Amino acid sequence: MAHMDTIEAQRAGRRFINRAMKAPMLEREHERDLARRWRDEGDEDALHELVNSYVRLVVATAARFRNYSLPMGDLVQEGTVGLMQAAERFDPDREVRFSTYAMWWIRVAIQDYILRNWSIVRTGTTAAQKSLFFNIRRLRAQLNDRPDGPLTKTGQSRIADALKVSVADVLAMEGRLSGIDRSLNAEINGDGDNGGEWQDLLVDQRPDPEEVVRDKHDANTYSEWLQDAISQLNEREQMIIRQRRLREKGLTLESLGRMLGISKERVRQIECQALGKMKISLSEKGGNPLDASLPG
Repeated sequence: MAHMDTIEAQRAGRRFINRAMKAPMLEREHERDLARRWRDEGDEDALHELVNSYVRLVVATAARFRNYSLPMGDLVQEGTVGLMQAAERFDPDREVRFSTYAMWWIRVAIQDYILRNWSIVRTGTTAAQKSLFFNIRRLRAQLNDRPDGPLTKTGQSRIADALKVSVADVLAMEGRLSGIDRSLNAEINGDGDNGGEWQDLLVDQRPDPEEVVRDKHDANTYSEWLQDAISQLNEREQMIIRQRRLREKGLTLESLGRMLGISKERVRQIECQALGKMKISLSEKGGNPLDASLPG
């Protein structure tokens, strides 16, 4: 039953494409009139005629992306969505043909669909990655650079220069395109000898529970030591330490000098004395977390 549905869907797709290729081309003035009727009057008949006349652009653009192993019907469908978006935003008062304007929307819609569906892993998120994904094979073919092997350093540099991206981006995309999607539950050996699954090789980079507890205990201990050391300073020393060392953006010596009515050199001297007292206090407790706890 599913097989018959697939065949029927393919036939329907071919009929749609055939009708699209037979649709008459529009003259400039008629095209502009249709666009104005849709924009100003919401005339859906005008919209349908405008869109149907340029579905051939969708088919032609989709055909350029057939090598990405995705159904042609899906590419045409996504491109048609882009065509509809173009019709919604087109300004007929500008001196540009609708076909020129729509081509950008059609191409973007198809490319976005390919990026979402080519792999279960997101392939391109930045402009550089998208540019590489759609151009690296073409440029590699032009360079005739090891068609069956990894890119040479010369090839990497030339592609990076051509697309204005880094060599690291080229290497990352080359590795992504050369790999295949693999289930983490697939057997490593693939011969059923129970040699384990690929997920068994994944390493959890997060700290284990023992490390979490230890780090939290150490942090609490250091915080107690630090507060105790600060409490042993006089009021002016505490203010300087808190304002200079315990804030995300500490005050300058000059600012504190104005607040306290003393010179910035005197502030520096008091700060050094206070840090010396704190180091002694912390050392007596068996550790010196001062450098880690007080921003430099």
